[in-house]
Amino acid sequence: MESPPEELNFILGEVKSLNVEKRSIHQLLLAMADTAFQGRALGEAYKVLLEMIGDPDNTIFLGLAGSMSTAGMWRILKWLVEERYVDVVVSTGAIISEDIFEAMGFKYYKTLPTVDDEKLLRHKYDRFYDTVANELEYRKMERLIEEFVEALPSEKPFSTAEFLHEFGKWLNEKGIDCIVSAAYRAGVPVFSPALVDSAYGMATLLAYRKGHRVVIDMVKDFNDIVEIGRKSRKLSSIYIGGGVPKDYVNLVTVAQTLIGEYEEGVHDYYKSLEYVVQFTTDAPQWGGLSGATLEEAVSWGKVSPVAKKKTVYVDATIALPLISHALFESGVRRAKPFDTSWFFKR
Repeated sequence: MESPPEELNFILGEVKSLNVEKRSIHQLLLAMADTAFQGRALGEAYKVLLEMIGDPDNTIFLGLAGSMSTAGMWRILKWLVEERYVDVVVSTGAIISEDIFEAMGFKYYKTLPTVDDEKLLRHKYDRFYDTVANELEYRKMERLIEEFVEALPSEKPFSTAEFLHEFGKWLNEKGIDCIVSAAYRAGVPVFSPALVDSAYGMATLLAYRKGHRVVIDMVKDFNDIVEIGRKSRKLSSIYIGGGVPKDYVNLVTVAQTLIGEYEEGVHDYYKSLEYVVQFTTDAPQWGGLSGATLEEAVSWGKVSPVAKKKTVYVDATIALPLISHALFESGVRRAKPFDTSWFFKR
């Protein structure tokens, strides 16, 4: 078949209809990249991930938002950390506390979104759309965090990464296998810029009122994650949802530009994301960051103009199982994970 004439340069290739046949999820996603709509987007995002993972000079950030742990996704996230597909995690407090709930042996239960919420309140069950958790068991998870906080030296300042590293060590010693304990074992820093907006907030508040006052130094926290960026040759990111974690990673790139200009006098210096994929259900037209396109981020210097990038408008509970199983099947490994050994030795 002849190639399209040059004036038809908007044609990117053929759409190839999928046949039903025996193949791996890895092969299916690669084939979906030649279809259309969000199926193509998912396939193309997977291809970007493969390039991202294969680049040996690359630091990969994982931004996590949404109710992923209550939805049964936390073991996938833990696997990505354990297998060093990612080097740094930036998460909401909810995702890295509500996995502990299940790691402690408690259960989330399926329900209907139309369930009587007043009845749930009477029986002390908290709802996450079509999932519920027992409130009294949830408090035991919060009490576990409070127990850790009470064991820390009072008034000592921590960045969130330092706090969560210590917590991961503490949980690991107790045999509680969750995202932060896996990150502790793997040497992966975990940042949570809105940490108290979660069970951590309830736990630290109760400890605080009893005189156990832990100080979270957010300026140090931001400086720490920016230093990871400065020690990295290339920056890349995977965004599950958006919100604060997405912008915290984005600002690592902006900080490189400002430090280069203000401290080193280097103008037009950019260390932007060179590979980035985003899985989101938010739309860009409302102006919020969660739906903001990766193309928009180019204007800020957050994403390189020549970056390999793809946004997929999809529920992460669909994308994560497919992507992770495809990676597992393919046997693709990191060429050279970013060395984070220096981070906790400072």
